[in-house]
Formats: sequence, C-alpha cells, structure tokens
Amino acid sequence: MSYIIGSPCEGVCDTACVHVCPVDCIHGPIDIEGAGREVEGMSKEELKGKQLYINPEECIDCGACLPECPVQAIFADEDETIEKEGNDESVKKNYEFFNQTWK
Repeated sequence: MSYIIGSPCEGVCDTACVHVCPVDCIHGPIDIEGAGREVEGMSKEELKGKQLYINPEECIDCGACLPECPVQAIFADEDETIEKEGNDESVKKNYEFFNQTWK
C-alpha cells in the first residue's frame, strides 16, 4: 500500500508535497526522477494532463505530504483513491509511471 496522487493534481503539479517528503518519493510529471521542476514556468495549457506521482516502492507511508497538497489530490492508499474517484485509473497511472504493475 502506498499514498497515491489522484486526478485533482492533473494540470496543477504543485510541488509543496515534494518539499516535505522525507524520502524523496514524489516524482514526475515528465521525468521518472523529476520532482516537478520540469514544469516550472509552464502555462496552464502546457500543464494539462500532467501530474506528480508517488513511487510505491519508496513511499514509507508517513503522511507528511497529505496536508501540503493544495488540491487534496493525495490519498492514503489505493483503496481510498478508488473510493473517492470511483475507479482505479489514478492508481494504475501512478504505478505505470514507475514501470510497475498494480494488481
């Protein structure tokens, strides 16, 4: 189980969560090792469809990121993400970004 960044992050890519993560497990939206810096200066149009992701193999489930997200896009685990969003698309996207498979 891992924290998951869901669809509210799409087009936002706010990096407040990145700065508080003690294990640097939040990456993207373009570079698998990126931390949001690659979108600095992008217009809203250029940000469409882009979001940050939490590496499930690196996340220690500390929850430091949760209160930092200005759009409440971070969920405690896969099940909560699915419950809140009504599907598993964000969960799949999160795992796929890191070349991992969920279920």
